[in-house]
Amino acid sequence: MINKPAQGADLPSLAQIPRPSVADQVFEVLQRKILSLDLAPGMKLSEAEVAARMGVSRQPVRDAFYRLSQLGFLHIRPQRATTVSLISEAAILQARFIRTALETETCRTACLTLTPEDIAALDALIADQRAAHKAQDRARFHALDDQFHREICIRSGAGFAWDLIQDSKAHMDRVRMLSLTFASPQVLADHRAILDAIAAGDHATATAAMREHLGRIATLVDQLKKTNHSWFADGGLS
Repeated sequence: MINKPAQGADLPSLAQIPRPSVADQVFEVLQRKILSLDLAPGMKLSEAEVAARMGVSRQPVRDAFYRLSQLGFLHIRPQRATTVSLISEAAILQARFIRTALETETCRTACLTLTPEDIAALDALIADQRAAHKAQDRARFHALDDQFHREICIRSGAGFAWDLIQDSKAHMDRVRMLSLTFASPQVLADHRAILDAIAAGDHATATAAMREHLGRIATLVDQLKKTNHSWFADGGLS
């Protein structure tokens, strides 16, 4: 006998599944350009020019600009030019605090909950990241970096922690992207140390390794300011 699914379990056709809106697509393109520093800190952006170059109306560009400003990527001033935000040291300090608090606790949970299959998946991410480093693919390296941290949260049952982190790390992401030309080997070594400690169930070492990893951002800022000082605002990383 074949059981028929309940009426409420009917699945929508693919045509009914929402596709990314034009505003979503504009947002994703501009965010990627800002993160990669193709749109450098301090650069002026015009709604009209972006709309013309992307072949869209101004409304989705306006919506994307607003979303980017809420994340800290754009500085919108009425009746004046919109600019790509300078990299805020104060925002980096706040993001480091939030990430350290959430991700060290997530590491502690990971030591108790991650399965051998979870460890293998994270190990594969490190291998992919090493390959991206060898290929000098900064964008993929950065994406895999994020994925490593996100997967630890999700596989520990704390995906909500990554959602909170996402809202605060815009300025930190630009520093990380800018620093990948010289910091990638250290990132790989840090990820290896974090995962090895989690695999061993050693929560003290895992949380210490994560704390040290996230704390390196202050040194990266100091190094980058020597050659890109005009891209930074504020002061006082400590």
